[in-house]
Amino acid sequence: MPTGSLTAAATNLSMFGLFLQADFVVKTVIIALAMASVWSWAIIFEKIMLLRSAKEDAKKFEAQFWSGGSLDDMFEKLEARPFRLDPMSAIFVAAMREWRRSSGVLETGGIHGTSLSQRIDRVMQITMDREMDRMEKRMTFLASTGAVSPFIGLFGTVWGIMNSFHNIGASSNTSLAVVAPGIAEALFATALGLVAAIPAVLAYNKLSSDMNRYAKTLENFAGEFSTILSRQIDDTASRTEKRSA
Repeated sequence: MPTGSLTAAATNLSMFGLFLQADFVVKTVIIALAMASVWSWAIIFEKIMLLRSAKEDAKKFEAQFWSGGSLDDMFEKLEARPFRLDPMSAIFVAAMREWRRSSGVLETGGIHGTSLSQRIDRVMQITMDREMDRMEKRMTFLASTGAVSPFIGLFGTVWGIMNSFHNIGASSNTSLAVVAPGIAEALFATALGLVAAIPAVLAYNKLSSDMNRYAKTLENFAGEFSTILSRQIDDTASRTEKRSA
């Protein structure tokens, strides 16, 4: 075979060459998988940075929270921040806001201490759920990409092989030059499906595990803060009963 033919064959079997010579269906599959892979990586990096920032903010907040300073001063500083609070700070602010709204009524005997504790717990749970929903946004895309991409690639593979058999039948030629491009297109679609799926599955499992651990950290803080407020509620209710007696 002449040197020019070898060069042409190598060029045709390159990834870009395979894409250019593929038919419309296989090109659509390749483009869809490439876009899914790029978007998956964008989500992965965004979630990694978001989790890292949330964990660092949680450590800073807990250090300040357990330092023995005034909770009221801490609440006023956090509430005055112009930017969005991290999830743990948001839970604290929501609970303190509810406590301040209702503590005056508690002192006059207008609300029962148990009822106030339940309301504060509910406010913290709602805030935590909202913050975790925000953090988990677009995670379903990673799960969907990991589950569906191999099948989309397989569809492109089947279509490419069908085209190869069609070319063989049309040309009555079973040489490698006729069969190779279609088979290569088919395998290229399969490879792209795996390239999109494998990182998405691994990242989804890792990020889900990290988010579950972070959610547990928020739950532990909410439980500890609820205990602290319950003591204050009991003290306030006790003073109210003594005054009324």
